[in-house]
Amino acid sequence: MAQEVMTRSTTPALRKPLTDSGARRQQLLGRTLLYTIAIVASILFMMPFAWTVFSSLKSPSELYMFPPSWLPTTPRFANYAEVFDVSPFGRWLWNSVIVAGLATFGAVLSAALTGYSFARFRYPGRDLIFLLTLGTLMLPAEVTLIPLYLLFNKAGWLDSYRPLIVPSFFGGGAFLIFMMRQFFLTLPRDLDEAARIDGAGYLRIFWQIILPLSIPALVTAAIITFIGEWNSFLFPYIILNTKEKFTIGIGIKYFQTIASNIDSIEPRENLLMAAGMMMTAPILVLFFAAQRYFVQGIAMSGIKG
Repeated sequence: MAQEVMTRSTTPALRKPLTDSGARRQQLLGRTLLYTIAIVASILFMMPFAWTVFSSLKSPSELYMFPPSWLPTTPRFANYAEVFDVSPFGRWLWNSVIVAGLATFGAVLSAALTGYSFARFRYPGRDLIFLLTLGTLMLPAEVTLIPLYLLFNKAGWLDSYRPLIVPSFFGGGAFLIFMMRQFFLTLPRDLDEAARIDGAGYLRIFWQIILPLSIPALVTAAIITFIGEWNSFLFPYIILNTKEKFTIGIGIKYFQTIASNIDSIEPRENLLMAAGMMMTAPILVLFFAAQRYFVQGIAMSGIKG
């Protein structure tokens, strides 16, 4: 009887470590499988980028070797300098910096003001206006392309940067408005009320209280907008006609035409790859420099997946 009691009392103690060990083993296997899938997927997605980097350092003859080789025989860093010799690539880069920078500033500022209105004020029709604003997300950019072209043609703004910059100062887009509103809703209203008691107006509250607390959301909105403006092709393509006014997106298309010119002495696809890398580099630097704010802004805006 005593032996039976001892056996029953020790059995749970013996089973518990085995159960914990099995759970830890399953957790380790699951995490290992997850990391393996993530690493393999990352390698697959990085292969085109790696091919572009290596191709930008190859000679024209190496691009058409069969079977193809990943690494260049002798890296040709002169390809990057030659890009500026065959096209006004430096001018295109500067044009894109000006257009993307001003458009980003206008979009983030106007979206923050609009989102502040939706988040903090109560007025008739506010919810309906907000729903209509969100409804514009369902409109493809191609739907408004022709009306915008006709509008700017009537205004005499074609072949200038005004159509690419000025509209950004009027709202900034439905997505940015939604993101800024969601972030402002996470800020306690007690801050506004305390500032109102001290005599601060709405704009002062916005500039001195709301915006300093919204750095992650502002940086996130700026990154998203700048990348979109930097990579924009279709709308600038129908607005700009002068080669010296091209942005980098149109410049790559123009450079692609040069690279595939049948009258060229030798193929220039290696220069096209180098131009593509120089277009991508600022975006990569921007993203990794502000990655901490980007992740924090997405998490705190309530739009994470």
